[in-house]
Amino acid sequence: MNNLPPVTTHEWSAESDAAHIAAIRADAARYSRGGLVHLVLEVVAYPVDEAEAGTTNRVLVTLHADGSISVEDNGRGTNVFFDDNGKPVVKPIMATRDLRFFDKPEAEQLPDGLPRTGMSVVAALSTWLTHENRRLDGAWLRRYNHGLPDSELTEIEAGPHTGTVVHFQPDPALFGDQPLTKEELVPLLAAFTTDATIEVRTV
Repeated sequence: MNNLPPVTTHEWSAESDAAHIAAIRADAARYSRGGLVHLVLEVVAYPVDEAEAGTTNRVLVTLHADGSISVEDNGRGTNVFFDDNGKPVVKPIMATRDLRFFDKPEAEQLPDGLPRTGMSVVAALSTWLTHENRRLDGAWLRRYNHGLPDSELTEIEAGPHTGTVVHFQPDPALFGDQPLTKEELVPLLAAFTTDATIEVRTV
């Protein structure tokens, strides 16, 4: 792709990094040690970043009956680049390393006291993950299987609002079948320093 956006948090040159995802899964005990709560904190940290920039003010965490978890925000959506042919390319935050945090000794700590590693760890440790991305210039959906894309980027109806929904099913082989509870999650979400409202619901 020509005229790629500047590298800030992720490399735009590839939509996925199979070696990176494989390395996470090969050392799953290390990256899953914070349990399900840590996975949620990793995802919520991104809209918290947006709130600091003034581009979102609401985050909704939903604990689904099937054990999956979704995190929705009303921000500007994940950055999208249009190549020379007009094809949309979403910033590859799901399947490539976050250059600020992954395996960085100086990475910020999340409210559970563990270092932030990035969204790719959540994707790699999940059986499946979907990323719904709504921006002013369009809306798209992609599904990931064990951290790697298993579908093409699909254009969806834009709707009246921008923002993202990250919906993931933690791998039961790593986390067991015991679902995350609201009582476990709420105190740690409340520890984020943010002006955004973070709500938790069960469905």
